[in-house]
Amino acid sequence: MRVLVTNDDGVRAPGIAFLAAALSEAGYDVVIAGPLEDRSGSGAGIGPVHMGEGLALEEVVLPEVAGVPCYGLDGPPALAVMAARLGAFGESPTIVASGINPGCNTGRSVLHSGTVGAALTAANFGVSGFAVSLDIGEPMHWDTAASLAVRVMAWMVDQPPRTVVNLNVPALPMRELKGVRRAALAPFGTVRTAIAEQREGRIQLELRDTGVELDPDTDTALIGAGYASVTPLVGIRAETEVDVGAVCS
Repeated sequence: MRVLVTNDDGVRAPGIAFLAAALSEAGYDVVIAGPLEDRSGSGAGIGPVHMGEGLALEEVVLPEVAGVPCYGLDGPPALAVMAARLGAFGESPTIVASGINPGCNTGRSVLHSGTVGAALTAANFGVSGFAVSLDIGEPMHWDTAASLAVRVMAWMVDQPPRTVVNLNVPALPMRELKGVRRAALAPFGTVRTAIAEQREGRIQLELRDTGVELDPDTDTALIGAGYASVTPLVGIRAETEVDVGAVCS
């Protein structure tokens, strides 16, 4: 079983090496392909792809995963997934693992996450995918997130194609983790975007704590309580129960 490991922070960001190393050590056939530069917030976008022009592609060496093939692509992670499924990096992957993202991707704002977007793109191309994000802490507990990712991977192997899961991990060592819980999507993540300043020709955005108490079974609330959260996601689908007969002829 071949696994594509990607991310949205750039192929040289630390989280992707931790994820790839953990999956490789667990016995999976891993190939790494991620953006050459930070493409955070790209969602499932593939960027401007002009058929008559090439895309920069570089072979990259990550010392932490020596021997694992690794590529940097001039595009967002969803494009790396698409290229992988088309055979750009050898055998087409059957599962996509995206992360480890520094900072949680929770709530309905996962729509905008390049980390989650890569997993959803996997489903759009016929295979399963999961996203892994780790809450910011000092130090960063990459090993906790990587260990849970291997557990998710073992579960994903037995699931139907196009299964998508979003895993978020609190900033805790494994011994302090309270457990792993299935979670609903919160209305928003750990912070919300706001306009800090607006003047002619420029808008300055910032992230603000909300102070809102969320339902305890939501992903954002569970992370705050010391649990890792697992949320199954569904990508593009047609809503069959909505009657649009009045606009059809």
